[in-house]
Amino acid sequence: MSMVAPVSWVWSGSVGQDRPMQRIGLTGGIGAGKSVASQRLAELGAVVIDADDLARAAVAPGTVGLDAVVEEFGPQVLDADGALDRAAVAQLVFANAAARTRLEQVVHPEVRRLGAEREAAAAARDPQAVVVHAIPLLVETGQADRFELVVVVHAPAELRLERLVASRQMSRDDAEARIAAQASDDERLATADIVLDGTGTDEDLIAQVDELWLRLVAERTAEADPA
Repeated sequence: MSMVAPVSWVWSGSVGQDRPMQRIGLTGGIGAGKSVASQRLAELGAVVIDADDLARAAVAPGTVGLDAVVEEFGPQVLDADGALDRAAVAQLVFANAAARTRLEQVVHPEVRRLGAEREAAAAARDPQAVVVHAIPLLVETGQADRFELVVVVHAPAELRLERLVASRQMSRDDAEARIAAQASDDERLATADIVLDGTGTDEDLIAQVDELWLRLVAERTAEADPA
């Protein structure tokens, strides 16, 4: 693992030797800045597959995922239009580890299926694509070994708590529950090949992502033309 501020890292994969597509796992605790990094990687040319987007698609109206959630928790998790009431579900599961596990057992397999479909489509369009899976619960779901490179956007839990209260208008209790439901900072950092420093401004983080992208491009170019 290498701390990045500015980017400094040790390459640990074998990109391009077995297949040209590069698969990167991107994660970070809630409020660390993962979404900023993810958006910038997309702007730079990566194919970003966002697990949060997939989770919403997995339980959209008319899906088997939504039917399974309703079967598990009852019709009270639906809003007036028959869609999933995400606030009601969050209130239910973030205070109850057993309920959260039951929800994950319903949603996570569908999220992985959708992610695999989108990755296959990206590879079909461009066999040399850089595919970034942005997964908030990458560590918690044991997916670190699936990727050639794991990038963690890190900010200490105390700072993330203050951000959630100040910028997302969460109550302190809700913010603490969201953070407690995720892996600890140490657990997340232990999986990282690259750590981006999320303690500064969005601009600071974007600059680190830009530097990381340049190094990824340089590595791929060198592998394609070793001479």
